[in-house]
Amino acid sequence: MKKSRRLIVGQDWQLYALLSLPMLYFLIFKYIPMYGVTIAFKDFNMFQGIWKSPWVGLDAFREIFLMKDFYKVLRNTMLLNLLDLLVSFPAPIILAVLLNEIRIKWFKKGAQTVLYLPHFISWVIIGGMVYQLLSTNTGLVNILLKSSGMKAIPFLTEPIYWVITYVGAGVWQNAGWGTIIYLAALAGINKELYEAAAVDGAGRLRKIWNITLPGIKPTIMILLIINIGHMASIGFERPFVLANPLVTDVSEVISTFVYKVGIHSARFTIATAIGLFQAVVGLIFLLSSNYISKKVTDQGIW
Repeated sequence: MKKSRRLIVGQDWQLYALLSLPMLYFLIFKYIPMYGVTIAFKDFNMFQGIWKSPWVGLDAFREIFLMKDFYKVLRNTMLLNLLDLLVSFPAPIILAVLLNEIRIKWFKKGAQTVLYLPHFISWVIIGGMVYQLLSTNTGLVNILLKSSGMKAIPFLTEPIYWVITYVGAGVWQNAGWGTIIYLAALAGINKELYEAAAVDGAGRLRKIWNITLPGIKPTIMILLIINIGHMASIGFERPFVLANPLVTDVSEVISTFVYKVGIHSARFTIATAIGLFQAVVGLIFLLSSNYISKKVTDQGIW
C-alpha cells in the first residue's frame, strides 16, 4: 500500500509541486494569522504584544452583548445583506440568461463589456456619482423632477429611500461581473438539448425553464450557500461612503461599527471579538444552508 502511494506521488510529483504553492499561500497568509483571534480573549496592549497581554476571558464578548448599538448594527447588517440576497443575487442570473439568448455576437460582446465596467469603479467614485445624481437639492434626478413640477425624492436622507439606493447601487456595480460565473456554467450545457427541444416544438421560454436553469442549478446553489454564509459580515466601503448622519439608524453596520468603536478608538480587543462573532455566525449560516440544500436539492459545497 505504501509503495503504491509513493508510486502515485512519484508519477504526479509535478502536480503536487504546483499544488504546494497555493497550499503554502493559504498556510502563511490565511491560517497562521488566525492566532490573532486570541486578542479577543486578552486585554490587548500593543506595547506588550499578543502573548504578554493579560487574559480577560469572555469579558470583551460580555461588553459587546451589553451594547445597545451592537444589536442595531447587527440588525442593519442582516437586513441589508438579506435585501442584497433577495435583489442582487438573482440579478446576475437573469442577466446571464438574457445574454445567453442574444444571437448577435457583436451586440452580446458590447453588452457584456458595458455590464462588466462598473465592477472596476471604486466605491469612492460610485459614492460621488450617487451624490451628484441623487442629492435632494443638487442632484440631477431631483432637479429634473422639480423642473417637471414633481416633488424631490429624498434618496439619501430618508431611511427607506436610502436603503433602496444602497441596494440599487450594489446591483449596478456587481450584477454584470457576477454574470461571468453563470455564463461559464451556461457554456457547459449540451447544445444538443436545445436542438432536441426545438424539434419537439419548445419555445424560448420553455427551453430556459427546462434546460438553461436546470443546467446552472448546481452553480446557483453553491453561490447561494456562499452568500448566505456572508449574512453576518458586510463590506466597509459601500455603507461608509453612502452613509450620512440623517440615516445612521439604517446605515450603521458591523464593519463601520468596528471601525469607530474598535479601530478608531484603539480598542482592538472589542474589534477582534466582533470579528470572531461574525466568523462564528457566518460558519453556522454556511453549515446550516449547506445541510438544508443537500437535503432539499441534493446540491451542496461538500
